[in-house]
Amino acid sequence: MFENVDPAEIAQACIDTLVMLGASLALTVLIGIPLGVLLYLTDRRRPLARPWANLAVGTIVNVLRSVPFIILLIVMIPVTVLIVGTSLGVAGAIPPLVVGAAPFYARLVETSLREVDRGTVEATQAMGATTWQLVTRTLLPEARPGLIAGGTVTAIALVSFTAMAGVVGAGGLGDLAIRFGYQRFQTDVMLVTVLLLVVLVQALQWLGDMLVRRTTRR
Repeated sequence: MFENVDPAEIAQACIDTLVMLGASLALTVLIGIPLGVLLYLTDRRRPLARPWANLAVGTIVNVLRSVPFIILLIVMIPVTVLIVGTSLGVAGAIPPLVVGAAPFYARLVETSLREVDRGTVEATQAMGATTWQLVTRTLLPEARPGLIAGGTVTAIALVSFTAMAGVVGAGGLGDLAIRFGYQRFQTDVMLVTVLLLVVLVQALQWLGDMLVRRTTRR
């Protein structure tokens, strides 16, 4: 039944997918958290209220979120080549993955910060805390469960993005499914890749839920 399935190719595709996921998720978090904090702080009635800056950043975030990822992959080819020297393979997939996911995570970060108890924020400000102290000692610690939950949602979205990246030869399980499962009509390869993607998503959700439970104050 699985005569077309090559364990070595499947293993390499899994490694490529995990590398793309890990690298892009790390960069997404590094970019998304500061961006989300900026969106929160520059909103009205916030410590650094700058409506014009909030509008400018929010517009950029919304524009990037509105572009379908498959189109973003193609549009970003020249930029990707400029950054990493190629638009193919694992390295070529990471820049568009980050650009596609960071704005999405930034909005989740902003939402998590908005849910922090206003009384806690006001108490921190009343004690004379600077904006940096407010962010690092109150906002981010209090919003940690929401940040982790948002990171889990983003990681799962990135799994689907990595699969779509196979269309432009990015490697990974998506590339294997397209080249063999779809183009060569090898149903067994398609089935195995889909099952592995489902397992990966379930594992990420389980890990994220566990971390949220451990960081939630009861």
